[in-house]
Amino acid sequence: MSNKSNLFKKKLVKSMYFGGTLSSADLSALTQKNLQITSKAINELVAEGAVLAAGYAHSTGGRCPQLFSLKPDLMYVIAVAMDQLTTRIALVDMKNNYVGQIRELDLVLSNQLSLVDELGAHLNQFISDSGIPKAKIAGIGIGMPGFVDAAKGLNHSFLKVKEGSIVSILENITDLPISIDNDSCLIALAEFKIGAALGKQNVMVVNIGWGIGLGMILNQKLYRGNDGLAGELSHIPLFTNDKICSCGKMGCLETETSLLVVVEKAIKGLKQGKLSILKNLNLENVEEAARLILDAAIQGDAFAIELISEAGYNIGRGIAILVHILNPQTIVLSGRGSLGGKLWTTPIQQALNEHCIPKIAENLEIEISTLGGMAELYGAAALVMEHYGDVHSKTKTRNTLIQIDN
Repeated sequence: MSNKSNLFKKKLVKSMYFGGTLSSADLSALTQKNLQITSKAINELVAEGAVLAAGYAHSTGGRCPQLFSLKPDLMYVIAVAMDQLTTRIALVDMKNNYVGQIRELDLVLSNQLSLVDELGAHLNQFISDSGIPKAKIAGIGIGMPGFVDAAKGLNHSFLKVKEGSIVSILENITDLPISIDNDSCLIALAEFKIGAALGKQNVMVVNIGWGIGLGMILNQKLYRGNDGLAGELSHIPLFTNDKICSCGKMGCLETETSLLVVVEKAIKGLKQGKLSILKNLNLENVEEAARLILDAAIQGDAFAIELISEAGYNIGRGIAILVHILNPQTIVLSGRGSLGGKLWTTPIQQALNEHCIPKIAENLEIEISTLGGMAELYGAAALVMEHYGDVHSKTKTRNTLIQIDN
């Protein structure tokens, strides 16, 4: 089989991973190959057992088109979602289903030189425990907070390396292709591919978590900026509150809006006698505390709603700046904090009403992610498949589709 034919088949696989069940005509349009060549390649993939015939589409007249989809266990992707406190690892099939249990690690991000090696050891253990041979794993996608240079495989905030890159070290440890990116960029990628930003042109995806991240879809492409560091909404200086941000500056948006700040304000308020169903919150288990506050707000607890409303209004002030600069079609609220649902939209909309020129914001939509806290994992898997079959990929290449690569 020619290399050209093999690359085209990988392009078809990638198109079906993101597009789901498609016809030959759909795939011809997506790959920009004529229908005859596309149909021939699909039939070969069916014969090889990589692609399944999936019935027929409805037709308003004429012959119903045959539909095709990927075999779910054709290959797998390992998705890794890191934040400052916790790392989750998941095995994902070609239907975007999680296989087995998602592993959660108490891996606190830092600049210790041993941390990348530690992550690599966890990845190898996860692969071993999964029972999936490495030959069937397309690669590992990793989302992480901080100033991530995806092209160079570096994180300038966490995961310090002595030499080489995070990518090169992990590829040597796991013997698999590795791709990394900023967590908010991957959350935006997930929303664009399978979530609330699907099919939209210009979308700002706000990641509500331990910071306030931003992923930008501009003209249906993920925008990373000149050095790959665009989207640091968290560090817009909005306040004169004399609070030092995690970035080292003062008065950043993060200092009044992050879930960590919400937990701190909740603990302080309870000590001052605020009435609430919330009890025994502490910073030693900040993830549980944040979840309890969101749950209490959903249940109608006035103090919890007050906390979310204050943070939401301030997030809205930051979004108002984006609206004036970029005039987006949609704002998607995503990440772990989006589990608060519509509790965020009212205070954010209030801030937009107060701080935006009405004409600029009149067609703006605010949507809540349906992916929630899983968005980063979906995005990490999508990152791998974005690069699948990429001739110019800088990461290790691997023949994972045995049927295709023979």
